[in-house]
Amino acid sequence: MRIHACIALLLLLSACASPAPSLKRPAPQSRRLSNLHRAAALPWRDQGRCAVHEASHPWPVLAERCFRALDHDRIRFHDPNGRCTVASAEAAALGLGVCVLAAPEIVVGAVIVVGVVVVGVAIKEAMDAYELKGMYPGEARPTPETEPAAQESSSAQVPKPDGASSGRDWFPPISTTPTEHERRPECRPIPGPPRGGNHLHNKCADNIPNSTFPGSDVLVNGKNFDALQLTMRTLWEVKTDDFDKHSRRSQQFFIEVKLPEIQRERRLAEQCGYDFIVGVRSEAHKNALKLVDPSLKVVVMDWC
Repeated sequence: MRIHACIALLLLLSACASPAPSLKRPAPQSRRLSNLHRAAALPWRDQGRCAVHEASHPWPVLAERCFRALDHDRIRFHDPNGRCTVASAEAAALGLGVCVLAAPEIVVGAVIVVGVVVVGVAIKEAMDAYELKGMYPGEARPTPETEPAAQESSSAQVPKPDGASSGRDWFPPISTTPTEHERRPECRPIPGPPRGGNHLHNKCADNIPNSTFPGSDVLVNGKNFDALQLTMRTLWEVKTDDFDKHSRRSQQFFIEVKLPEIQRERRLAEQCGYDFIVGVRSEAHKNALKLVDPSLKVVVMDWC
């Protein structure tokens, strides 16, 4: 309770120290980017994934929720102004550290990092995504999901293992510099609001590891895909059907109906130089898809 009270006090101090708000509210992305830059200066054990996930919240909230993800062997917290000493006899090291880290302004000597900080992979990906937005400004618009006639070769794609279902980085990161494919206007990834309003579907899509635009669909080649892993050059489509609850005959019918659309989505991704993964919720669904098309990359989403 003392930690939460301290964080609440810091949020209040931050609000009081800020200049009077203008009529135009700052965009949430500005806070997110500012938090990412601040987090990039710290050592993280999780490559910064927690910081990226919480970056849209005020910094004190991010600091409290992600404190345990820091590499505590490489960071020291001090309270030079004494503001974080909460009944010093009872103040635990965790409470002091959270309080110091959550301060709205950086106090010289309050946070000391041992050694050189290498920006976490997840944080770098998120900041690269903002650079990409600057390169390709615009909002996702409803676009006819037509299939271009010419199909680009996919021989330059990096081979990737199939069937991984954990939250690991399954594929090696590659450059985020726009490729020849991305210079084609239809291949430029444009984030936009998710469609459909299905809570489970959105949850599964938003928690795909290393998603470049969590909470957004991504328009590529006339198709709104559920997620993009930019550094892995991979587009995702998420299927949250209760496949296991149906009879074998119904499952077979379901696969036959859905397969042509899945194959079309893969072609659209490959035409722009992207790999393509189908995310499903069960091994049975995965095996049924692989049986009819062994070339599909299918992952069981154990996070949803």
